[in-house]
Amino acid sequence: MFHKMRRTAQQLTYEEAEAVLLRGSAGVLALTGDKAFPYAVPLSYVYDGAHIYFHSATEGHKIDAIQRNPNASFAVIDQDEVIPEKYTTAYRSVVVFGSVRIIEDEGEKRSAVRKLAVKYAPEQTNAQHDAAIDSAWDRFCILEMSVAHMTGKVGSALVAKK
Repeated sequence: MFHKMRRTAQQLTYEEAEAVLLRGSAGVLALTGDKAFPYAVPLSYVYDGAHIYFHSATEGHKIDAIQRNPNASFAVIDQDEVIPEKYTTAYRSVVVFGSVRIIEDEGEKRSAVRKLAVKYAPEQTNAQHDAAIDSAWDRFCILEMSVAHMTGKVGSALVAKK
């Protein structure tokens, strides 16, 4: 169902791809948008080893797209160094394929948003996280992406450095 990587020497192991997701702070979620046009949106996220979580407004283009078709891909670029003299970049990236759902259960939503809070504000206390979450609770929803397939790739310039 998913394409095999053409340049297998540049393919990251599953563990290396997961490490990219764990390090990253933002990625691009791609969905089927209006009139079948692709809709790609940059988002902050957290990966917990099994799912990727995003926060969102409760309505809008992204929510409409997910409700029509939950299949999605999510791309994270871990490194991207331009090498002008070689007309290339030294990059490392990951693409995840899966389906996205809106978390309806309040306990599940709170657990997922706490993971986001800890990732982006690790110096804050649990009480501070809870206060921030509670103050915005009705204005956001949490999306969960289940991972069906993950692939990572490193540019040939980085392969050569190994």
